[in-house]
Amino acid sequence: MLNVHEAITRAHREQWGRVVAALTRRFGDLDIAEEAAAEAFATAVDRWPGDGVPPNLGAWLTTTATRKAIDRIRRENKRDDKQKEARMLYEDVPEPPGAIDDERLRLIFICCHPALAMETRVALTLRMVGGLTVPEIARAFLVQETAMGQRITRAKAKIKAARIPYRVPSAADLPARVSSVLAVLFLVFNEGYLATGPDTDPVRHDLTAEAIRLTRLVRALMPDDGEAAGLLALMLLIEARRTARVSASGELVTLGEQDRGAWDAALIAEGHRLVRERLAAGVAPGRYQILAAINAVHTSAHDVRDTDWSQVVALYDQLVRIDPSPIVALNRAVAVAELDGPEVALAAVNRLDSALAGYHAYHATLADLLRRLGRSQKSRAAYDKAIELAGNTAEAAYLIRRRDQLR
Repeated sequence: MLNVHEAITRAHREQWGRVVAALTRRFGDLDIAEEAAAEAFATAVDRWPGDGVPPNLGAWLTTTATRKAIDRIRRENKRDDKQKEARMLYEDVPEPPGAIDDERLRLIFICCHPALAMETRVALTLRMVGGLTVPEIARAFLVQETAMGQRITRAKAKIKAARIPYRVPSAADLPARVSSVLAVLFLVFNEGYLATGPDTDPVRHDLTAEAIRLTRLVRALMPDDGEAAGLLALMLLIEARRTARVSASGELVTLGEQDRGAWDAALIAEGHRLVRERLAAGVAPGRYQILAAINAVHTSAHDVRDTDWSQVVALYDQLVRIDPSPIVALNRAVAVAELDGPEVALAAVNRLDSALAGYHAYHATLADLLRRLGRSQKSRAAYDKAIELAGNTAEAAYLIRRRDQLR
């Protein structure tokens, strides 16, 4: 039998989105769904050590959460139509089937309603579907936890007030929502790819797998959308490297040091096929398609020395034109260092100081460039700052080792 703590941790990772989605469909209220789900997990912490772990974790949690929600509705006692209330509480009324019958995808489309600001859509979905904590989401957005908590609370209230329906929107409504849906799925994947919380596994396969599953559903819903295909390709090409990214000692392994024989060849082949399909379409690529193409270049090289860095930099140049963000500029500088040398890259990175001062990857990149230029004292200071800001345990272990190698 699973250790109880491990079972609860696994259940939260695998079942949170399912439970919240099921309760949202039944009760039509995100607050009730989230609070009841949280109470169900708290009950599991109390009961499972004595009663044992139930054989069907999802069913137990959903049933318990449903009872908690019903108890809350009864306590509130605010509904005038008691007959309607009784039907809602005791009947699980089926909804008309949508284009895709997946509760979590429907919940994503609620959270990504165009009535909400883009950043709010993303943050709310990360919380409600991905089960990320407010601190994890705040780190993803580089904002304060209190501000993020308020943003999520206001978003739930707006959805309730506007009576936004729990469904996959019609074909006419999809284009207005798909960009934020893809942004959400990418951030969920990123949190799994490199978890920001110090108390979580450094790589969370549950999140990357769920993000890929949902992205496949979005692509099936919109087969002609280039960015849906591009995001799926990007995820597959990154996921293919997952097992090679953390060493046995728990330290991050950089792309250049990974055992490429351990990469998943089937995922790489599927990702490359999607990239080729988008190139053949002859349509100007979006952000995810370009990122997928960059990763296709990396995964085409049998050895890091075979990487076509000129092509990588050219693709970043293309990406900068449609996404001129500081983080894209930072990633471009990493590629420039391989093509034109660390001195040229350092000049580009130094220009990003004010925009990325609180971002650990900025300081890690700066430290590496300074190390390569022999400026050990400044490199050590940059490593110290990167370690201070890094939440991922594997990444912190890697940075500590690199810092301690300086002389």
